[in-house]
Amino acid sequence: MQLKDICCAQSSNIALKDLKHNSGPYPIYGASGFITCVDFFKVDKPYVGVVKDGAGVGRVMLLPEKSSVIGTMQSIIPTAGTDAKYLSYLLDFLDLGRFCSGATIPHIYFKDYGKETIPTHSPEQQQEISAALDKITKLIALRQGQLAKLDQLAKSRFIEMFGDVGSSHFPIVALEDLFKVGSSKRILQSEQVKYGVPFLRISDLIKKIDDCFEAASLFISDQKFLMLKQNGDVPAPGDILITSRGTLGRCYIVKQEDRFYFQDGMISWLSPKDSSISNIYLVSLFKQIGVKKQINKMLAGSTVDYLSIAMLKKLQVVLPPLELQNEFAAFVEQLDKSKVIGEKQRF
Repeated sequence: MQLKDICCAQSSNIALKDLKHNSGPYPIYGASGFITCVDFFKVDKPYVGVVKDGAGVGRVMLLPEKSSVIGTMQSIIPTAGTDAKYLSYLLDFLDLGRFCSGATIPHIYFKDYGKETIPTHSPEQQQEISAALDKITKLIALRQGQLAKLDQLAKSRFIEMFGDVGSSHFPIVALEDLFKVGSSKRILQSEQVKYGVPFLRISDLIKKIDDCFEAASLFISDQKFLMLKQNGDVPAPGDILITSRGTLGRCYIVKQEDRFYFQDGMISWLSPKDSSISNIYLVSLFKQIGVKKQINKMLAGSTVDYLSIAMLKKLQVVLPPLELQNEFAAFVEQLDKSKVIGEKQRF
């Protein structure tokens, strides 16, 4: 059967400005989650909210009865015999972001993803699946909490060794002085194929950063990839990719075994000009508050969260001696080993 056989979509025309002078007992949600409580509701039973426009498009959240969503979201309402929690897991698995269209403001439509073929399960089976996934989700959340503590340790060590932009006694240079800053070559839709070399969008790269695996649903041919590589248009091991639209500043260091391509304009590519900076050090620098403040200042007044190549080039970077950078990199690598050991012990 198709997804549209077990649920229906309900649009919203509620804008944030409509909520200014409204209060009540019923929650209303946006792309980032709960916004406020109002004196009305649009859906009277548990359902799934899907971000349909802008940053975070395709994100899924399970929402309670007697609630509403604003206009950048859509309510996906389960029909009789469909469990709302099961539906939320199913929609998350379908990776709705891959149905994204629109160059300026990305959006998705139920008329497109509603045609997706899905398995048939009885209400009892749906509840069993949801219960099993709940347990897995809790384990993942616990693991993520442990990883967050290790990441916080790395951030603290970074500040202890180097300070931050504005508080460091080390030289400050522009990113373009250290890296060639660019992106990939544009891949036309006609050049995409069903199988081949993974073609990563932002959501795919974030999964690779967070979960260390590829979940791409788009591909280019081996011949196209080889041509790009021969022309020097494929990142080399040690180069850094940066998410540049919606979710900004997440970094991935290209590995020796990596074989993928990525979406231009959405993901930026840093290739070091010399050996004066450690890639591990730079990735850690992007996690610091000083860099995030710089990015937010660059975006002031912008309607779209977009980190352009021109912005990246001007980003101010603390440049300590390479010896200290390498000392910090060794510390981070040791933390990464601890993460791997903890993973093996858990599973």
